[in-house]
Amino acid sequence: MRIARFSIDGNVAFGVVEGDASTEGGPVLDIIKGHPFAEFERSGKKVPLSKVRLLPPVLPNKVVAIGRNYAEHAAELGNDVPEVPVTFFKPSTAVIGPGDPIAYPSFSSELHHEAELAVVIGRMCREVPRERVKDVILGYTCANDLTARDVQRREQQWARAKGFDTSCPLGPWIETGIEDPANLGIMCTVNGEQRQLGRTSDMVRSVEELIVHITEAMTLLPGDVVLTGTPAGVGPLNVGDEVAVTIEGIGTLTNKVIKRG
Repeated sequence: MRIARFSIDGNVAFGVVEGDASTEGGPVLDIIKGHPFAEFERSGKKVPLSKVRLLPPVLPNKVVAIGRNYAEHAAELGNDVPEVPVTFFKPSTAVIGPGDPIAYPSFSSELHHEAELAVVIGRMCREVPRERVKDVILGYTCANDLTARDVQRREQQWARAKGFDTSCPLGPWIETGIEDPANLGIMCTVNGEQRQLGRTSDMVRSVEELIVHITEAMTLLPGDVVLTGTPAGVGPLNVGDEVAVTIEGIGTLTNKVIKRG
């Protein structure tokens, strides 16, 4: 099931995406009663996907991100694979949705894309054992862990380099039907040119390991997001570029880079 968050006529709602580009009339959204973090019903009221504005699929309390979780990506930046996961945060103000503009940070001259699988948490949880991880996951979406690479190199902490406004595009929706996230294709294109191509099977630590590790230290809330790292091929973005993250079984998240006003 694909669950989207969207705006129409000034109202915000969740809906189940039905159909695809090959469907006559295109895909539609069946508006749900309530929200996806509890039992819900489909209302039967449907609107064409083309008539709505897709929003970030969730508004997370926090985004917990993992660095250097693909060996080739660590190597391309001259780093070793860490002995324990490198964990950092992106603030809620970093989150934008599909089609929203990425504002090039004024304090950087080296903005990089990082295509990532994002895990959407479905229920409050802490100290989750590995065998229960699936029970706390609502689904998965696409993410772009935008990074001011020059700032990341220069500063001890990554807060500014990875936490600036618009640095966390998410979308286009949450896919709840992925049984095994361990072998999904991930691709990033810039202006239609392939930049990154990898598979989640290349992750050093699995989704299960990451959730166990994170929840040893903190409580995750419904709607929180975990970013699982990026494959090799990260590279620069410029004002005017269109960057797209595509993940097998989920869809494509597209955003354009603009000059920060």
